[in-house]
Amino acid sequence: MAAADPMSSSDAPEDGPKETSSVSQNISDADAFKILLEMKLKKRQKKPALPSTVTELDTEDGSKVYVVGTAHFSDSSKKDVVKTIQEVQPDVVVVELCQYRVSMLKMDEKTLLKEAKEINLEKLQQAIKQNGVMSGLMQMLLLKVSAHITEQLGMAPGGEFREAFKEASKVPFCKFHLGDRPIPVTFKRAIAALSFWQKVKLGWGLCFLSDPISKDDVEKCKQKDLLEQMMAEMIGEFPDLHRTIVSERDVYLTYMLKQAAKQIELPRASENEPRKYIPAVVVGVVGMGHVPGIEKNWNSDLKIQEIMSVPPPSASSKIFKFVLKATVFGLLGYGCYRIGHRTVQFVLSMPAAQSYLQRLTELPQH
Repeated sequence: MAAADPMSSSDAPEDGPKETSSVSQNISDADAFKILLEMKLKKRQKKPALPSTVTELDTEDGSKVYVVGTAHFSDSSKKDVVKTIQEVQPDVVVVELCQYRVSMLKMDEKTLLKEAKEINLEKLQQAIKQNGVMSGLMQMLLLKVSAHITEQLGMAPGGEFREAFKEASKVPFCKFHLGDRPIPVTFKRAIAALSFWQKVKLGWGLCFLSDPISKDDVEKCKQKDLLEQMMAEMIGEFPDLHRTIVSERDVYLTYMLKQAAKQIELPRASENEPRKYIPAVVVGVVGMGHVPGIEKNWNSDLKIQEIMSVPPPSASSKIFKFVLKATVFGLLGYGCYRIGHRTVQFVLSMPAAQSYLQRLTELPQH
């Protein structure tokens, strides 16, 4: 608690350090917590002026959840997130990220922009090693969609999550939670939901994405996140894919928001003092496309065990994996053959080699 001690100050007068020290020592951790909590509650607006993109939800025990619907490539969404956190002074901030994507919170905009544009063989190998062949390829194809938007707008994705991380660190005792389902689980379940030809068709559509996008298009998509809207257009004919990528994550995000909204226990001066709880205030930062699903699932009894399981690979996945490997090895083998064949022809055409071969042919005669 020393870093947050309201009594400590570098500008304290020289003749009074002993008095300040004695006052600090007389304040217990519980008392210091109560002081800072009171300051936080005073700063919290009873009737916050919230952006139109915020949806307010309540729990049975009185906790409040403010869900900020965002567009992942929008400056306006960043401002909405900052405004909401400053107004409500939350106890927990939950963002639509998982542990596999948390690195974007610590990268600067320039680095993220460079990373998003560079999709190379090394990244493909890493994705396949982490998620398997099919899921790795799916991840790289979706990254290509994100890179396409990044290149068109010159803006790195996830700016609203970085702003949420910064603002949460300014609020006393505010926790920061990752609320999205792990991306390997999502990709593996998505792949398992598709037939062989659906995988081919989806991959073809993602590979040849090239439609131009303007910043005005992004802001017009505030009613539905741009990235998710583009994905919805491409996967609209695959209901099972929409279920795994969107609907199941709606359930998972709702579950995580409700877990974060549990009442907060106040610190006790002693073990004999009765436990006291107060309702929590939570801010959720998610893509606009997930907000309707979160509202729909809010009052349901949610169980996430089923949507966290990874089904075994289907026969079509095994066939596709075998065909892909056979193709890659076939191309490598053919390349080596062509290189070797040309090398041999080049060596044999050299005068020194021809002279040596001629000598060898004359040896039996002698």
